[in-house]
Amino acid sequence: MSPLSSSCFIHESSYIDENVSIGDGTKIWHFSHILGNVIIGENCTIGQNVMIGPSVKVGTNCKIQNNVSIYKGITLEDGVFCGPSCVFTNVNNPRAEIERKAEFRETVVRKGTTIGANATIVCGHELGEYSFIAAGAVVTTNVKPHALMAGVPAKQIGWMSKAGSKLSEDLICPSDKTEYLETSNGFLVLKNLS
Repeated sequence: MSPLSSSCFIHESSYIDENVSIGDGTKIWHFSHILGNVIIGENCTIGQNVMIGPSVKVGTNCKIQNNVSIYKGITLEDGVFCGPSCVFTNVNNPRAEIERKAEFRETVVRKGTTIGANATIVCGHELGEYSFIAAGAVVTTNVKPHALMAGVPAKQIGWMSKAGSKLSEDLICPSDKTEYLETSNGFLVLKNLS
């Protein structure tokens, strides 16, 4: 694994284990711990009291806010936002007295996804590109790209644009005017690519 970039910032109160790669422009703030065999891309912001690893990959341009733990089995693609105190799991049926490391389930958070504050992502699922998980939601299923998910358990309540705006019935982004189309099988696509 390549060494730490000379242009990354690591606060003196944080701890970085061996065999970690951190990309240019990434900032790691107070009291965070990056465990071994972690790869963090360029231009990421890792907030206060964050734990990542071991053996986790974080893409470029990710923002991980305060008090988030990203365990083995979780992958964040580029441009993922993890809100304060959001929660990931990696075992479905943990017991303190039973070793279940062989049962870790993978969770993949695709490009551009936003996870709101205090949301919980139950392991073994995929969050589609540019999906948006509302604050406090509990995700227990796979999430479609661009889906807006809310509630306990989380259910789709709408669509979000790539720009992060909720789409109304006309499926035109109010921020950048990009037009979308819902396909016959229930997915959202750019109108000019359908």
